[in-house]
Amino acid sequence: MPKHRLSRRGRHIAWAATGAVVVAGAGIAAQTSMAAPAWPAQKTYTGRAFDACTAPSLTAMKAWKKDAYYGGVAVYVGGRNRGCAQPNLTKSWVKSMDTLGWRVIPLYVGAQPPCQKSRNKERFTAATAASVGVSNANDAVAKAAALGMKAGSPIYLNMESYDIADKACNDATLTYVRSFTRTLRAKTYRAGLYGFSSSSAKAVATAKNRTDLPGNLWYALWNGQETTTRDWPWDPKLYTDHSRGHQYKANSRESRGGHTITVDRNAWDAPVAIIG
Repeated sequence: MPKHRLSRRGRHIAWAATGAVVVAGAGIAAQTSMAAPAWPAQKTYTGRAFDACTAPSLTAMKAWKKDAYYGGVAVYVGGRNRGCAQPNLTKSWVKSMDTLGWRVIPLYVGAQPPCQKSRNKERFTAATAASVGVSNANDAVAKAAALGMKAGSPIYLNMESYDIADKACNDATLTYVRSFTRTLRAKTYRAGLYGFSSSSAKAVATAKNRTDLPGNLWYALWNGQETTTRDWPWDPKLYTDHSRGHQYKANSRESRGGHTITVDRNAWDAPVAIIG
């Protein structure tokens, strides 16, 4: 996300199929080393989505839904590094989004790399990367479940920019990401990662060892291109079968139905929350 997603100071999909579908087993091949014995069918959405630092009010979301430009909304379910208060984000709000037809995308702002140049409340080190990954994932599942996001839902780990050329830092980050992913899967939640195409997303997409990496990748590449395919920067065989999101524009101030919200724009073709 833009820097304000951590701190207010710091910061062509084919649209023919714009609805959400439940795909039994979709994306499972990418989810390696899964400990859970049985998986609910995956709920997938293909279309436009937005994310905002604070989940908008129910009134605003009703107005934006009538406008019908976006069909998905990403929300920050937790994490010590989450940058904005979430007065609207309750189990009732999430249920209302589902009833209105919004597809909800859960984000968790976990610990950040030791070499990252920002003022974060929580970081991991090489020594603590694995254990912090476990504790963060357990917290992410608890937060998502409390909001009514059921097992089988994805949780996207928000990993901001860091120097991936710093091998020690990158190794620690991948250890943390793998630990977070394994723990989610053990609790039957799907793993995803949000990161920049030049940094954290690149580290995951280009890692030679694919074990325990997230099965869904949401890449920030602010080129204005509404696509998850034409500008995909890496091996085209990676993250296929409804496993990609692309944040293509940041900090877009938009008015719909009389309500103005500053959002990031996303092209989406990936799992969304299963709400019950």
